Amino acid sequence: MSFILREAEKIICAVLFLSMTFLGFANVVVRYGTNYSLAVTEELLTNGFLLLTVFGAAVAARRGEHLAVTLVHDLLPPVLQRAVFLLSLVLSLSLLALSAWFSWQSVANLISNGMRSYGLGIPAWYYQIAVPFGFGLILIRYLQHAVDVMRGAPDDEVIPDV
Repeated sequence: MSFILREAEKIICAVLFLSMTFLGFANVVVRYGTNYSLAVTEELLTNGFLLLTVFGAAVAARRGEHLAVTLVHDLLPPVLQRAVFLLSLVLSLSLLALSAWFSWQSVANLISNGMRSYGLGIPAWYYQIAVPFGFGLILIRYLQHAVDVMRGAPDDEVIPDV
């Protein structure tokens, strides 16, 4: 069970990517075999990319692999490096918390106005409900990485290979 909790976003990304690959392939086969297109696959693939991006960002956050400009940080003495890291941590966590909150407000708006998706005609919030949880997961994974960095864990111990 701990493996699933530790690797949840990787499992979600793998399932999403495999599903999206299958849907895209099925659409190509149907389009060239019958001259018709599975219009619904565009909707599913677009929303799949959104979810893949959010959960992929959680993977990167846990590993500390987000893009960063470290020129100034690397030139500072260790005491100031720690201060810059903490400032970065506070700003990043604030941004992630606000992103989760605003995306939750967006989901609430979709639920209240009853908007439906254009391809399948299902409630649009079905696609969006994972986004605030994804931002929450990124926040948690970023915190986990920050705790490891603050403890001074070596890079090869921050993320255990499974």
